Amino acid sequence: MFDIGWQELMLIGVVALIVVGPKDLPKAMRTGARMLQKARGMSREFQNGLAEMAREAELDDIRSKVERATRFDLGDELRKVADPHGKLSADFDPTEFNRQLKASVEAGPPKGPATPLPPAGPVAMATEPTATDAASNEAGAPATATTQAETAPAARGKVVE
Repeated sequence: MFDIGWQELMLIGVVALIVVGPKDLPKAMRTGARMLQKARGMSREFQNGLAEMAREAELDDIRSKVERATRFDLGDELRKVADPHGKLSADFDPTEFNRQLKASVEAGPPKGPATPLPPAGPVAMATEPTATDAASNEAGAPATATTQAETAPAARGKVVE
């Protein structure tokens, strides 16, 4: 730690012997050893305190993770995944739907011209057998039912495919 060699240690011993004296030197060495022992004890206690704080911090972290795991709500997690911005929830919110429905009922029917329905196209309908069908029936030929749509173009001279 302090890179003190034998020569430096010998020099410190000689200076201590001159300053303290040979009679009080053992007493001073015991006092110095006790102080060194107390300093080491305080250092060890400080290190243990730091280690305990680190363990408590880790325990607090683990404790918070366990608490989060016990408070796990599957429905809430699914909502967060499916609808992270909350737009779908707002669209399907029953209170919002009821508010919009109430507002539309209070507003009444829409005002303005009614939009007309598109005109209906020609409808092919089966009709009663025509006179030519009845004549072919009397001749023993099989009866065929014709529609107005089939007979009308033929009557006008158009070919029906």
